[in-house]
Amino acid sequence: MLLPGLVYYILFKYLPMYGIVIAFEKYSVFKGITGSRWVGLKHFQDFFQGPDAWKLIRNTLVLNLYDLAFAFPAPIVLALAFNELRSGLFRRVTQTVSFLPHFISMVVVAGLAVNFLAPSSGIINKLLHEWFGAEPIAFLAKPEYFRGIFVSVNLWKEIGWSSILYLAALSGINPELYEAASIDGAGKLRQAWSVTLPGILPTIMILLILKLGHMLSLGASTIILLYNPSVYETADVISTYVYRRGLVGTDYSFAAAIDLMNSVVGILLIFAANRTSRRLTETSLW
Repeated sequence: MLLPGLVYYILFKYLPMYGIVIAFEKYSVFKGITGSRWVGLKHFQDFFQGPDAWKLIRNTLVLNLYDLAFAFPAPIVLALAFNELRSGLFRRVTQTVSFLPHFISMVVVAGLAVNFLAPSSGIINKLLHEWFGAEPIAFLAKPEYFRGIFVSVNLWKEIGWSSILYLAALSGINPELYEAASIDGAGKLRQAWSVTLPGILPTIMILLILKLGHMLSLGASTIILLYNPSVYETADVISTYVYRRGLVGTDYSFAAAIDLMNSVVGILLIFAANRTSRRLTETSLW
């Protein structure tokens, strides 16, 4: 049963690691990996000495902090809300509705966001004009709105799907704990704080550790579908920069070097988060 998974990881995760060497070369498609000129740490030095490095790192960290502050706790809150529903039919329907956006392509979701936020025909601008008399706003052309839009789109798409793990953890809590808390006079909020949250804390910490490991590897697909040069000030992150330099600009070595740096930083963050979690909560990946 493990064989298909092992074969997948060997073929698509471990064997391609040989290509990491191009991060230290001036890679040429015609000369190949073995024939390209070795340049050492030149690409890393060029990145950090370039004018965009710290802006890219800042934007990446800020977007991740927004995501941690709003998108990470939201599925926990949703799972707690589902757990309190007593009508089985209503609970199943609302769960299904919340899961559905996960199965919609991000291209479609981004297209919906672009249409909703359009200055002239978008429903958001129409509502703002009808309710408040506001002039049309080009949301996707203003850097100050991009981070909120990005987090909102991801949150709407994934909140239901992300709540599944927390719902599974909630189902493993002993009901007698709630009965004992109720006998002691604890209300719903107190039960949630003293019984529910401690019961799902290991799950929360494991997912948080994994989340921190991807702090610098923010997915580029959503950003690429939503951004444009007018919002690069806040929207351009390391992963989108790698896409433009590597695939669009065909500077494969430079892009590989930046992506390798992302991976190394991600591993260090996982180790640090795992160590901190083990000390504070006795829960860790290893």
